[in-house]
Amino acid sequence: MTTSKASGSFPSDFQWGVATSAYQIEGAASEDGRGPSIWDTFSHTPGKVVEGHTGDVACDHYHRLEEDLDLIASLGVNSYRFSVAWPRVLPTGRLPLNPQGLDFYDRMVDGLCARGIRPHVTLYHWDLPQALHDEGGWARTDTVHRFADYAELVARRLGDRVESIATFNEPWVVATLGYEKGIFAPGLTNRRLAMQVSHHLLMAHGLAVRALRAVAPRVQLGIVLNLSPSYPARPTAADRAKAHLEDGLGVRWYMDPLFRGSYPQDVLEHLGADAPIVRPEELRLIQEPIDFLGINYYMRNFIHAEDPQAKPPGEQGFTDMGWEVFPQGLTALLTRLARDYRLPPLSITENGAAFADRLEDDAVHDTKRVRYLEQHIAALAAAREQGVDVRGYFAWSFMDNFEWASGYLKRFGLVYVDFDTQRRVLKDSALWYRDFIAAQRPWQSSAVAP
Repeated sequence: MTTSKASGSFPSDFQWGVATSAYQIEGAASEDGRGPSIWDTFSHTPGKVVEGHTGDVACDHYHRLEEDLDLIASLGVNSYRFSVAWPRVLPTGRLPLNPQGLDFYDRMVDGLCARGIRPHVTLYHWDLPQALHDEGGWARTDTVHRFADYAELVARRLGDRVESIATFNEPWVVATLGYEKGIFAPGLTNRRLAMQVSHHLLMAHGLAVRALRAVAPRVQLGIVLNLSPSYPARPTAADRAKAHLEDGLGVRWYMDPLFRGSYPQDVLEHLGADAPIVRPEELRLIQEPIDFLGINYYMRNFIHAEDPQAKPPGEQGFTDMGWEVFPQGLTALLTRLARDYRLPPLSITENGAAFADRLEDDAVHDTKRVRYLEQHIAALAAAREQGVDVRGYFAWSFMDNFEWASGYLKRFGLVYVDFDTQRRVLKDSALWYRDFIAAQRPWQSSAVAP
């Protein structure tokens, strides 16, 4: 089923994995000392999440850890990316430590290592402890320091066994969707605050990298950004200018301070009084060297200067989220980043699609997702062939889960989850991915579960 273009361009040590995040799968929201997060509060606020869904139970992964680790291993992946829930480890965001919470991740890392799977940790996937938000959250520089403390604590416990630690997942989402547009937790609508938050998140990243490097020097350290190339809808000056600005807000706003030591001037001028307060020493902190950059890719931005609702042609279809399937955008994005910046090695830390999957006769024939994976892995191979140093690919997501404001109505998983019974079923895409990975490492195929 694999295409020759997708199957012939990856080295034997390439990292093939799946990814998840804590709040989306763990459940056990108030068990074993876990404190509330802003997503607990947000999802329990009427009207914020479709049909009033919450992450209270999610996929019950907290209670089904061994079963789920076995299922991950059955896919033949050599890597697994997961996030640690800050409020499970530090219920108030600061000491005292909750031993049961950290023990859970200790067992997870041991379980992955025992199965020959490399653990890749993300420290922050949007679940700020509510207690810290009540004190001002990411709008306060004190939270920057609390995050670095939390990072050091986790690294001291897990750093001897994990492959990598990413500080943040998608700071753009945290700042823009959480603090400017209000559609994600904490649900605020203040652009000036959002831009200051974005700067504080990058500061927290830099400070955490320093702390992590001191206690876990062998671990690969980085950050994960969601990056989408912006395409003008028409070949007009207005559309090109608007696309350049959108690129500035979504790509250059994070890439430039990380790798150039400054925010893009055109975006600062666009923001005017809403631009963040930035000190030179903070920019130096943000530039702390990293070992990898994680990139989450789902779609392109299609920019029409007069009609923000304009739809792209969608020649390769749309996902159940309404996102255009546009694999060539991944190649274009990766080659552009490699051209414009001095980068560490890259990893595609999320890539996947939601479709309206149906369980029929104990199977899920998600042919659109299989094609999506084929196309995007081929696009990744094309970028590698052009010299881009990409060393990993993590399919999003390992299993269906709580999809934030969309609740349980959008299914991204390679594994189908019946949320009433918590039964898991491998979709056709999981079987395809398993077979594709085995084809990359034929000498190991006998170790892959049937």
